[in-house]
Amino acid sequence: MDKNKVYVFRLKPGDDLRKSIEALVEEKNIKAGWINTCVGSLTDYSIRFANQQDGIHDSGHFEIVSLTGTVSVSGSHLHICISDSTGKTIGGHLLEGCKIYTTAEIVIGSTIAYEFKRKKDGTTEWEELQVNEK
Repeated sequence: MDKNKVYVFRLKPGDDLRKSIEALVEEKNIKAGWINTCVGSLTDYSIRFANQQDGIHDSGHFEIVSLTGTVSVSGSHLHICISDSTGKTIGGHLLEGCKIYTTAEIVIGSTIAYEFKRKKDGTTEWEELQVNEK
């Protein structure tokens, strides 16, 4: 039995990027996954910068330059980088509220060899990745 799987899907205008990823993770019961690639565009973004409590939001037309992170039914950690029409880029934690403009083409890899969980372990104030080998 193959331990690894790949999921390829496309989002359409108006879809929420984070909610759509989380929906696929739930539907496929992914316990240890990662973003392989994502290309597309947004009309609205919602991103939280490092060490900030709240996110920032804006509307316009933005290219998804990169999306990376780990995904799991037990919690995901995703970072996005986007650029505007001048090429200026910003990035941070992907929040709900990033709305697709034309498309988002996403590839997610997963394995059943591990299980990703998130919990506070005392090293930071955040719920951090805990990896269990199966």
